[in-house]
Amino acid sequence: MPTTSLRLLPWTAPEGNPCYLSTDDSRSLLSRLADDVEAAQLDSGEQVLAGARAVLGDRKAGERVVRFALTRATESLEDVLRVAVSRGGRVRHSVE
Repeated sequence: MPTTSLRLLPWTAPEGNPCYLSTDDSRSLLSRLADDVEAAQLDSGEQVLAGARAVLGDRKAGERVVRFALTRATESLEDVLRVAVSRGGRVRHSVE
């Protein structure tokens, strides 16, 4: 008998609250959409990291550029942490 667990989705509600999916089908349409969004967030995080490193390596970078890089890095870190929490919960659930 499959057990249903809640999956933390890689986006939030308009109010900023977390969204969860309750399903026992990891290949459902919404599960696959969440997988695709997670992959895009991780790819974006890699690009933002490369950009932030370039800005930090540029001693002539102005305050606006540094603030922009930090803002994007913060947004990406938030996304990546949500993905990590979601995947960690699914790993724990599959081991139990």
